[in-house]
Amino acid sequence: MTAHAAFPTPDGASDPARRAVLTRAAALTALTATASGCTSGPRSLPATAGPPPFRFRGPRQAGVTTPQQSAALITAYDLVPAVRGAGGVRALRECFGRWTRALAEVLDGELPPPSPLRATELHRTAGRSRLTLTATVAIGPRLPQLLCVGAPPALRELPPFPDDRLDPAYGGGDLLLQLCADDPRTTAAAATALTRLAGDTLRPRWRQTGFLPPTPAGQTPRNQLGFKDGTENPTPQECERWVWSDDATFLVVRRIHIGVAEFARLGTGRQEEIIGRHRVSGAPLGHRHEHDDVDIFAQTPQGRYVIPLRSHVRAASPRLDAGARMLRRGYNYDAGPDDRGLLFLAFMRDPALFVRVQHRMTATDELSRFTEHRGSAVAYVLPGALPGEDLGARLLG
Repeated sequence: MTAHAAFPTPDGASDPARRAVLTRAAALTALTATASGCTSGPRSLPATAGPPPFRFRGPRQAGVTTPQQSAALITAYDLVPAVRGAGGVRALRECFGRWTRALAEVLDGELPPPSPLRATELHRTAGRSRLTLTATVAIGPRLPQLLCVGAPPALRELPPFPDDRLDPAYGGGDLLLQLCADDPRTTAAAATALTRLAGDTLRPRWRQTGFLPPTPAGQTPRNQLGFKDGTENPTPQECERWVWSDDATFLVVRRIHIGVAEFARLGTGRQEEIIGRHRVSGAPLGHRHEHDDVDIFAQTPQGRYVIPLRSHVRAASPRLDAGARMLRRGYNYDAGPDDRGLLFLAFMRDPALFVRVQHRMTATDELSRFTEHRGSAVAYVLPGALPGEDLGARLLG
């Protein structure tokens, strides 16, 4: 995870109105050219080409309960020091407006406001390449305080955990932007474009990429340890109860270094005891199928727990939280042979759930011997932008 400086604005764009138009043109060109694979000359795809696109507008933001894509990029931003109070509200509202218009144009096919300065590349998006991009915007605990606006009571910094080894430069943030796509070039281009559109309001703080290994359709992807990751996610009906609240939710991000080599030296049987699942099938110990119920209270005829007391799935079991669940959309990351692990992304109605689970894992989860939490952030995922409104409209007024 590395910090990044803000991207420069286009040369020669000194007039604010012209700079805004050129910057937006560059953003849309980057998004459409990358997603459609154009490297020379524009090309428009027919409306029926490619997979169904993810919509940008709607009561809820995409990238939460929409299908998980294979590449992720998280970028954290801070408000620039000069942006505070009422002036900061106006600046962020304008920034969200630029993001809303750009994303709605590219993903939903909305026509931009008429302008004689619009670059010709904007007209070439009429066919609308059918992007698989999702963009999810969330605000950190400090932002409402800086802008003197209201915030959900549950939006607060996570408490410290005993085994954390967090680097402050690689966590936190006044705003988090999650970009997911089926091609990492798309997320990279979108991040560059949206950062340019942030102008003098937001400054990049840190970023982290993540990926899923090639996985057959309908199967659960595997993490760096070789085990399936995400089997116990809530159903759509359970998400309505445990994830969404008034079309918003909370996002917890953890950059978790994993001692892959140390874990790999263990025998398969020992690995399965630590995880609580069979490595090949993903089934809970004592079962044959991946999605069989994980009964943490089941015992053998000899009185031993089928799921070991210090296993990972036991510590994470919803049964210990009155059935409360979080939606995990984890990704692998690989920063070289000495730093591989999990980009843990989880959505939930209240981050207090993550706090409870993490305390249990610290105390009882044997897998914790092989993990180290090095980055952390928590944020409130804003409701979606309905037709005619911008992101953050209900927060910023």
